[in-house]
Amino acid sequence: MIIITAASGRYGRLVIEALLQRGVPATDIVAAVRSPDKVADLASKGVQVKEADFDKPETLAKAFSGASKLLLIPSSTVGQRFPQMQRAVDAAVQAGVGIIAYAGFVNSDTSTLRLGDEHKQTEACIRASGVPYVMLRNGAYIEVYAGDLGGMDYALNTGTLIGAAGDGKISGASRNDLAEAAAIVLTSENQAGKVYELGGTAFTKADLAAAVSQITGKPLVYQNLPLDQYVHALTAGGFPMEVAEIIADAGFAATRSDWYTESSDLPLLLGRPSTPLKAVVAATLKRNGLI
Repeated sequence: MIIITAASGRYGRLVIEALLQRGVPATDIVAAVRSPDKVADLASKGVQVKEADFDKPETLAKAFSGASKLLLIPSSTVGQRFPQMQRAVDAAVQAGVGIIAYAGFVNSDTSTLRLGDEHKQTEACIRASGVPYVMLRNGAYIEVYAGDLGGMDYALNTGTLIGAAGDGKISGASRNDLAEAAAIVLTSENQAGKVYELGGTAFTKADLAAAVSQITGKPLVYQNLPLDQYVHALTAGGFPMEVAEIIADAGFAATRSDWYTESSDLPLLLGRPSTPLKAVVAATLKRNGLI
């Protein structure tokens, strides 16, 4: 039995779809989610659905029961991820899970990224649990940079994409590629103890702006800002200060190479090159109604 937590999210859903495409019977997959009603579509495909709320420990061990493999996808609740993952790891131990696959961030062991702290803590917790594990250190989602968090319409209207990443390289990848890689690992043997640094072909924010410009036919250039000015611009655009600081730090982390890896783990797992930046950007812009 393969159990996927946070399966109502985009990444979790894509992992389940990739597992189905790889021939895993739907009845051998469990979508472990906080709100089962949100994955009725998965249930209609035969996927098992179980309640698994990271903030309700009593739901976790029951949901993880019978799992040969558990893909632990953290929630989006910054500041609560590590306590939630601690509870999930404890439940995995109690349920006798065969192996934990953890979806974290690229370069988790060395990253200075604020958002990476909880991933680093969780990896240590998993290692200390005694449960066999495999770490899936995902590169940044290209879709996030290309407009999934909003703001790309404003950038196109002004002709300027702002940020604090300098000329730092970002080994980003599409959610689809990262989900496919997870499904490959989950359906492969002898994965215990492996650590995958899953980054695609690196790009800069200037490369991103050029790709968006080529696709839309509108002029767009990247303007780098000092970190404090970027935070101010984000708050002026409506983001709460705490969120703005996290976004800015995540961008600035590129200047410290936190989002960059020379690892070829992703294309080796996929058996092909990762999806090109321009193709992912085009799909993201189309989904968000910008082309």
